Amino acid sequence: MTTVTARTPDDWPATEERARAVQDGLRARVLLHEPGPPPGTGVVTGVDVAYDDERDVVAAAAVVLDAATLDVVAEATAVGRISFPYVPGLLAFREIPTVLAALDALPGPPGLIVCDGYGLAHPRRFGLASHLGVLTGLPTIGVAKNPFTFTYDDPGPARGSTAPLLAEAEEVGRAVRTRDGVKPVFVSVGHRMSLDNACAHTLALAPSYRLPETTRRADALCREALRSATYPA
Repeated sequence: MTTVTARTPDDWPATEERARAVQDGLRARVLLHEPGPPPGTGVVTGVDVAYDDERDVVAAAAVVLDAATLDVVAEATAVGRISFPYVPGLLAFREIPTVLAALDALPGPPGLIVCDGYGLAHPRRFGLASHLGVLTGLPTIGVAKNPFTFTYDDPGPARGSTAPLLAEAEEVGRAVRTRDGVKPVFVSVGHRMSLDNACAHTLALAPSYRLPETTRRADALCREALRSATYPA
């Protein structure tokens, strides 16, 4: 496995005002009407991050799975300094430089990227999945553990049941039941992917657990990378 050092770009936003301006500019480039790759084809990459705020360290992991078998094809991690203060709605600015470094360290193209977080289901309609998708040009989706500030009716109890995730009358994503009788996950489009296909990918990636295998494996790997960075042997 490759581990690299992430560096924050010199022009990275340093204030809330500047970060919101960058969000506004990039949001206009999101593509919401491309279908994206079919589930079970090619490769799918999960990305996730872990922090140690006291030590000012963030670790990111990118884990590439064969979409048909869910076997690990490649993985990479990156460790860097936290690039932005904690501000709700602007969390991507803390994560993007290190995530991009992990993606760049992979030996081949990542295919579809699955983020542990949000895309369109974001107060400013531009969560991490959308931000990462626009910067890379790749199809991305967000699969989150909670609905953020949005409302939904509970989906049916069976695996595969869905319900709209709503900002008033606007559907910003879907609650998707990945296991019978287990709390749903919350799926939203990031970039170059339809919502129907994003939900289909989520189910294909979660044959046995609530969370997609992409998220489960990336979560474990970034935590391991953070431990190694903050408590080296």
